[in-house]
Amino acid sequence: MIVTGKGARGTLAIGGRSFDCALGRSGIVAAAAKREGDGATPAGAWPLRRGFYRADRLTLPASLKDWFQPIEADMAWDDDAASASYNRLIRTRVDGHPERLARADGVYDVVVPLGYNDDPPLAGLGSAIFLHVARSDLSPTAGCVALALPDLLAALAGCDEGSTLEIRLPG
Repeated sequence: MIVTGKGARGTLAIGGRSFDCALGRSGIVAAAAKREGDGATPAGAWPLRRGFYRADRLTLPASLKDWFQPIEADMAWDDDAASASYNRLIRTRVDGHPERLARADGVYDVVVPLGYNDDPPLAGLGSAIFLHVARSDLSPTAGCVALALPDLLAALAGCDEGSTLEIRLPG
């Protein structure tokens, strides 16, 4: 999968198909320039990590079930750079964290963390960079890559945990 774009809009290409996608509000930046909260999507080749989905809202295609797990109400992603669990899945109170995976707006109904700043995570360089469902108007993300749900499922159909998403700097 390859993502290209300018500003907060992009295209994800895979297997001869392309899909419109939303990018971070600050566009694509070199990974070395990425910082927590900057709204930028980091350029680079990032492995797809274990995916998550809302089993109460949708049924995944059989091809994805082996590397996705259902989202539970207390799952969240730690974006506190001072935390020992920074840029990791955590368990928290239902109302206790801004990056709850069980969101009401549906953007994390299917969500795949990218292997950006996670091996090991370095404080302040950015967290929670996901491939996820876009809002209906493809409005900018906080740094993630987001696609319409049918497009996201189609793009993921030929992938598995460890497949790579390459995000390219604008040429």
